Formats: sequence, structure tokens, C-alpha cells
Amino acid sequence: MSEEAVDNETTWNLTRAPAGLRRAEGTLSELTAALGSTKGTVSYHVRVLREAGLVRLEGTRQVRGGTEQRFELISRGFRLDEDGGIGAEFLLDAALAEMSPARSGHPGHTVLRHLWLTSDQARALAERLETLAGDRYEAAGPETEAYGLLLSLYQADIPRLPPGE
Repeated sequence: MSEEAVDNETTWNLTRAPAGLRRAEGTLSELTAALGSTKGTVSYHVRVLREAGLVRLEGTRQVRGGTEQRFELISRGFRLDEDGGIGAEFLLDAALAEMSPARSGHPGHTVLRHLWLTSDQARALAERLETLAGDRYEAAGPETEAYGLLLSLYQADIPRLPPGE
């Protein structure tokens, strides 16, 4: 993931605005209205996202003597590039920015757990998490609400106590 594509608030908001690309494809006019920005600014940030490989042209149509372009996200999620300059802090900040306060009667669960695993167990769990994160859910509709899922399996920096005697 390109650092330039996510280090600007407007660029990042294009991927998560309620009426933005996270929910469905959109035109420059629709994205401009959703962000309360200008067409020139949104156009620039869509180009940055396209160059980073995060957004693609979904289709075009003729309107009033011009061509309207619709853009969509390449993926509905983001993967941390372990070798890139963007760290886990970026994904954690993005998740925190999206989190709404828990509402009565709505599912939501946040937990931090530490597991003691062998390398083989950690690899197997990572594969199960990858499968879970890759599952496809129906596209957004009027009856659906957005839920976020942030998965991370990491080696924790927790000192090991000496065995008891």
C-alpha cells in the first residue's frame, strides 16, 4: 500500500466516507458531495488512489455531452505491507476512526487476548484468520450496516517467566 495514498485525510476519507467507495462505487460528483470537498480536490485524490492500485475505474457513461466515470475500491479491506513504510499504527488508527459507540442491541466485540502457541499453531491460526477475512459477504444494501473487522496475529513482546520450581 502506498504511503502517499493514505497519509492524507482527504485521500483516506475517499475509501471510508459513508457514501464513499467503501460502501459502493461512486462518481467524482457523488464523492465530492459525500466529502463536502471540491471536484478538483477529489479528482486529485482519486488519481493518487488509482496510482497506488487501491481504486479502479468501474465504468463510464455518457452524460450531457461528457463522460462520467465511476470508481470502486480494488478490495473492501486493506492489508498491511510488512516491508513497506506503513505500520500497524495506520491500520489501528483507521479502525479507531471508524468505530462508532456501541449501541444497545447491536453486536460488537473488542478484545485483546494473548495466546501461547507453537510456530505451527500460529501458522495454522493465521491461515484460519486469512480465510475468515477473505470470506465474501453480500454487497451493501439499504438493510445492511457496516461492521469493521481488524485481524492481527503478531508475536507479542511479553517476557517469559522462568518455570516454577
